[in-house]
Amino acid sequence: MKQDKREIIYDALERLMCKVPFKDISVESIAREANVGKGSIYYYFESKDEILDSLIERSFRRAIREYLNCINCEKTALGRIKQLFRSVLKKDFADSRSNLIITLHLSDDLVLHNKLKEVAVQELAPILTLLLEQGLEEGSIKMEYPKEGAEIIVAALTVFLDGSKDEKGSASMKKKLKIFAGVLETCLKTPKGSFDFLFEVIEQ
Repeated sequence: MKQDKREIIYDALERLMCKVPFKDISVESIAREANVGKGSIYYYFESKDEILDSLIERSFRRAIREYLNCINCEKTALGRIKQLFRSVLKKDFADSRSNLIITLHLSDDLVLHNKLKEVAVQELAPILTLLLEQGLEEGSIKMEYPKEGAEIIVAALTVFLDGSKDEKGSASMKKKLKIFAGVLETCLKTPKGSFDFLFEVIEQ
């Protein structure tokens, strides 16, 4: 089956972004990497920014699809929240490509961070809202305003993950994750250690 040309272009930009900063990538280099003409790029997209926006959305949707494939393995709200975070933060997706979400978090580009946060809230917050509501019904989570809480949690996660490439796996990154795990435990009133799995995911 012939691969959709848009997907070929997304894959090319994704490969490039895992190697070089976005600002150093041109439409010409994307076309070269995709083995298509530059005109083909402009036939489907107005700019490399438009490709990036769609690529970020695709990365989150892939993570969500992976989460949905595993959802029946977890019965509790906390278990499903952990699975959602694992699917987003794990080093590799099912197709073994590098995790673009983490790559963008570790870049020094503020514009990319803002794009990532916007898409993260848009794609993940509705799912997290449902899980928080499930937790409220179970009694495993205690909080007011699950919808607004979900948006804040997702936005906060993007802030805590932001940092330079040199920070990955560093003491600073671990401290940030420890703080974030503590914030989640306090806000959701869950047992201590409920979100320690975040350390394992980032350090993989």
